Amino acid sequence: MNIAEVKKTDIANGEGVRVSLFVSGCRRHCKHCFNEVAWDFSYGRPFDEALKEEIFEALSPDYIAGLSLLGGDPFEPENQAGLLPFLKELKSRLPGKTVWCYTGYTYEEGSIKEQQARCRETAELISTLDVLVDGPFVEELKDIRLKFRGSSNQRVIDIKSSLAQNKVVLYLT
Repeated sequence: MNIAEVKKTDIANGEGVRVSLFVSGCRRHCKHCFNEVAWDFSYGRPFDEALKEEIFEALSPDYIAGLSLLGGDPFEPENQAGLLPFLKELKSRLPGKTVWCYTGYTYEEGSIKEQQARCRETAELISTLDVLVDGPFVEELKDIRLKFRGSSNQRVIDIKSSLAQNKVVLYLT
């Protein structure tokens, strides 16, 4: 897995000051995507131990609320395989940090609706998240007044509540 970019202080992609990790690789290719360069799975730098430690260090200050995963798309199967062990370690090392994730795929009943994004890691990866912003960016539904999303078809989902209630529960901000 490659990483397109790491933003160590980001206030646009989730609540509070966050570290944002942009993975490389996306097959959806949404019209007018803000991060087309990250569609290529080989773009950026490898997600190696040095980069992981750099991210853990950036997450460690008290004023950092958590980690946001963006892309590319974190739910491409290749990215799920790389992210799951990292998120499990994050939850162990820094249990108070929240994890937000942005995907063009659609959340449904504890998994991802689209078959091409489902793999062995999907359900467990979802369980490590606090908030999931799902759905493709749709230019015709773009609305700059929306909080934490680009188009009105996208949902900001409270994953812990959704898993507990076995239905989609929207996150209220």
